[in-house]
Amino acid sequence: MSVLIKPIITEKVTADSELNNRYGFIVDSRANKIEIKNAVEAAYGVSVEKVRTMNYGPKRRTRYTKTGIQHGKTNAVKKAIVQVTEGDTIDFYSNI
Repeated sequence: MSVLIKPIITEKVTADSELNNRYGFIVDSRANKIEIKNAVEAAYGVSVEKVRTMNYGPKRRTRYTKTGIQHGKTNAVKKAIVQVTEGDTIDFYSNI
């Protein structure tokens, strides 16, 4: 099970990383805060102070087509906001 799936790169998270040393990740829904902390420290070589997690449920959609009503949903996702210690940074753009 890989804990970190991908980093969140949005305007809001990028501004929070520049001001408060907080970075966002989409993580495995079964991972707990200790596993997320260890995965970020191992992957990026920083020390983590705090981990906040959020579970987002699936979005359900209904489409009306010629053949009838189709129901669908997106996947549920878990996000983690990781605060690193003062002076440490994570550069997501270094390997592009």
